[in-house]
Amino acid sequence: MTHRRLLLVEPDGWLRSRLQRVAATHAEIHADAAAPSARSRLLSGAYDWLVTNIRLDAYNGLHLAYLANLTARPMRIVVYGEACDLPLAREAQTLGAFFESRMRIAEALASYLSTDLPAGDRRTPSCSDRRLLFRGGRRSGDGASWPAIDRLKMN
Repeated sequence: MTHRRLLLVEPDGWLRSRLQRVAATHAEIHADAAAPSARSRLLSGAYDWLVTNIRLDAYNGLHLAYLANLTARPMRIVVYGEACDLPLAREAQTLGAFFESRMRIAEALASYLSTDLPAGDRRTPSCSDRRLLFRGGRRSGDGASWPAIDRLKMN
């Protein structure tokens, strides 16, 4: 099996090690905790994937995404953040990056690395996640769900 090379940039050591475990079967991982050292790795090495947190102390993960687009080798990019900041998500998408929430990145990373993806993220970041919507059933606030509602009415 041919392994892809992945540059992972995450300042939180716990999440970085978790992402490394997830990606270990799919890629050769080069992990970094800070943007300046990740920047020099990005310029000196050839990577197939860049996976970066959007918050990197004084830097922004989008700085690395811009730099990745300037390298000669084509690279897939995943940028993730704590919350869906719409302007940052759209900017990441204009760079051809996929934008993911920090909460889902560990579960989604294996899918990103193991499937063929379109050229860029075509999702609309302003749309809510439909998986979180209420899917039916009766709620306690719904009067029709009370079987004895007629007995409670006052004459």
